Amino acid sequence: MAENRKIKLTLSYDGSRYHGWQRQKNGLSIQEVLEDKISLMTRKSVRITGSGRTDAGVHAVGQVCHFSTSARLPAEVFKNGLNSLLPEDILVRRAEEAPENFHARYDAESKVYEYRILNREDPDVFLRAYTWHIARPLDLGAMENCLALLPGRRDFSSFRSAGSSNRNPVRRILRAELLASPNGLVKLVFEADGFLRHMVRNIVGTLVGAGFGKTTEAGFLGILNAMDRQRAGVKAPPEGLFLMSVRYPSPPLPGPRA
Repeated sequence: MAENRKIKLTLSYDGSRYHGWQRQKNGLSIQEVLEDKISLMTRKSVRITGSGRTDAGVHAVGQVCHFSTSARLPAEVFKNGLNSLLPEDILVRRAEEAPENFHARYDAESKVYEYRILNREDPDVFLRAYTWHIARPLDLGAMENCLALLPGRRDFSSFRSAGSSNRNPVRRILRAELLASPNGLVKLVFEADGFLRHMVRNIVGTLVGAGFGKTTEAGFLGILNAMDRQRAGVKAPPEGLFLMSVRYPSPPLPGPRA
């Protein structure tokens, strides 16, 4: 095997007890735990690069990261070995060889986030760390009407929290939809070419305001066009948010042999 290989990992994790993806000075992060276990396997210090950050308390079904290594362990050994070392709330779903120029963050074409609301009178003790429980009935039709205004390329400053490192507030939302279950579980799905700091949670908080009748469809459009965070609603809590997947360009199909 070649030296300085690049390994791509696809992860799932329960973010409840972590201070987000990125290493923190005063709190345990997913990145720190993963780097420590990879270093244990390779006997060398390793730095991993994620497709993006997830905040404290946010979960992932399909986070992607990469690291470079000279270790000769097959990718499948990395998967099995890491899963034997990692805590039960972090799982390596897939490990694979990646091209030398692959970058988990910069090569991503889009990301899919899902926000889960439990909209019924009684909470669920088993879902309390994975949903935003809202006992008051929501007008889902009003929320869907507002969601329909989101797709497209535009300035999303109204939904960007202060302290964001993103200088360019323009993003392209490819998909925004609402899925409701009879048991009161409401899923808000967002796919975009990128997201600003707390963008999904700020959108969800504003949509909940529409569900309560505080914001009309025209009012939501006004918030969107205002490019002013002060006009939008509250930030939804982190526990309902999941990074579902990160999408990359498909590799080219092999051409016909000469």
